[in-house]
Parts: sequence; structure tokens; C-alpha cells
Amino acid sequence: MAKKSKSEQSSTTMTDVEWVIMNVVWEQEPCAAGTVQEALDESHGWAYSTVKTTMDRMVTKGLLTRKAIRNLNLFSSAISPDKARRSELKRLLRRAFNGALTPMLQFLVEEEELGPEEIQQLRALIRQADRKSG
Repeated sequence: MAKKSKSEQSSTTMTDVEWVIMNVVWEQEPCAAGTVQEALDESHGWAYSTVKTTMDRMVTKGLLTRKAIRNLNLFSSAISPDKARRSELKRLLRRAFNGALTPMLQFLVEEEELGPEEIQQLRALIRQADRKSG
């Protein structure tokens, strides 16, 4: 299998740590690394240097932008939550289901215990999709 060139690789692919940080940035942007570290201190206990280094790498990956105001770096998201979710879902589809949506949905329906409300929501989504295609 040929290795993907850098331009072919999705710049929106995020690690678990990057997802955690990005969720804080989406809620509080623009924000400093210290703000993110404080928001995550109780739940994750990450040191400031860990958060700052990760955020700097996220800038390099194109996930965040950085604006320097005197000695303060303010970070903002370079991608929307929808774009990040779309990229993550496509990656999952490719890796686990050879890019096919129906087998993934079948797996979820068979493996997850869906409640009556979730089943109704799925039916409504299918009806909506049916109306769009017909």
C-alpha cells in the first residue's frame, strides 16, 4: 500500500488529546493555552507545558491558529466542529467498514441497545432522506 503524501493526508485528523483541547477551544475561543489548561486541570491534570506544546503542534497541523498580542498567544480553531466530525467519521468508515455507510449503521443497530426514542429518531432521519432522494 502506497504511503499518502502530506497533501493527501487529512489535516483535520486529531488525536484523542487534540479532541479534548479542541472542545475547550471551540467553547472559549479565542483563548490562551493557560485558559485551556485551567479548564482541563480537574478532569485531566495536564501541565501547562503539555497543553501549550500540544496546541503549538495543532497550529502546525492546521487545526488551530495563533495570534500574538504582546507576550500573549491567543488560539482559535482553524476548523469547525462539523468539519472535524466529518473527517473523523470518514476516517472511521474507511478503516473499519471499507468506506461503506450501510454496514456501519447495521453494526450500530445490532450492537448497541437503542432505546425507543433513538429508534424513532432513526426512522425520522430515514424518512427525511427518502423524501430528499425521491
